[in-house]
Amino acid sequence: MRVVFALLLLALVGTGVAAESQVGSKPAGVTLPNYHLQPGDVITVSVWKETDLQTDVLVRPDGGFSFALAGEVEAVGKTVDEVRLILVDRLKKFIPNPVVTVAVKLIGGNRIYVVGRVVHAGDFPLSSPLDVMQAIALAGGTTPFAAINDIVILRRQNGEQQALHFHYSDVARGKELAQNVLLQTGDTVVVP
Repeated sequence: MRVVFALLLLALVGTGVAAESQVGSKPAGVTLPNYHLQPGDVITVSVWKETDLQTDVLVRPDGGFSFALAGEVEAVGKTVDEVRLILVDRLKKFIPNPVVTVAVKLIGGNRIYVVGRVVHAGDFPLSSPLDVMQAIALAGGTTPFAAINDIVILRRQNGEQQALHFHYSDVARGKELAQNVLLQTGDTVVVP
């Protein structure tokens, strides 16, 4: 029985199906159905039986990318499947029934920031839903002199800066859980 399990595990690892051990990263070429692309992300685009139309593209800071025969494609805020459908529609003019594959190769655009009195301040990938408590944990937790009940989440929406207040002690005790919001791309958690 152990031999069968070991062979099955080796087969999964060999095909890339086994989970990757790095926290916050996704294996290259994984399609994330609900993931919304951001500037800095790298996607792999390939068109079946068209070797000249297989490449990695970077989503530029303006939110778009260029692809042969399809021209400029606006990608920011769109899912991988939405981008695929745009490419299929544009390539139909040149290729009958194009089969297009789009996969996220590198998540470089969705990031949150944790600054202040935490063990490891910095930026962290937002590759899956992440709340304030989880972000603080990613940063190694707070330092002994942190004002844990004066934490603020800075968020920019529609060009305006918002400040969401977070009382660590309340959430840690299971109270006022609504303030433990899911973070969005670009959010900054400030631990004074």
